[in-house]
Amino acid sequence: MSTKGSNYGDIHRYEPARESTAAAVAIVLLTVIEVVFIGLFTYGLVNGWGLSGEGNMYLGFLLAIVFIDLAFILLLYRKEFLPDVMIVKKRRRKWEDLYVREEDVDGEQLGDASALDTLKRAVYPYYKK
Repeated sequence: MSTKGSNYGDIHRYEPARESTAAAVAIVLLTVIEVVFIGLFTYGLVNGWGLSGEGNMYLGFLLAIVFIDLAFILLLYRKEFLPDVMIVKKRRRKWEDLYVREEDVDGEQLGDASALDTLKRAVYPYYKK
């Protein structure tokens, strides 16, 4: 489903998600593995495995496996169950957002008019046209 509109926020391209059954089964299996590793990590943490050098390495390994497994779950979910949507964004040049108004070019005068006490501050407001 594509639109020909070029206004800001119009959907340029929409591809629905595949929603495959194999990905759903893989996510469920990875979630079960995730729960097992979290349970093993919690059991080791409660029983004081981290007090020895080898036990501490083992807990670190379990924690790394937990996060890697979570990354694969999120990767499969994003790839298989989220649609691919491209929207139209407003393209601007670098200098269009930040510019100085003509009346602010010389800055603002602070203090009296004498040369030593005059301090000018340039004002660069975020000003939209």
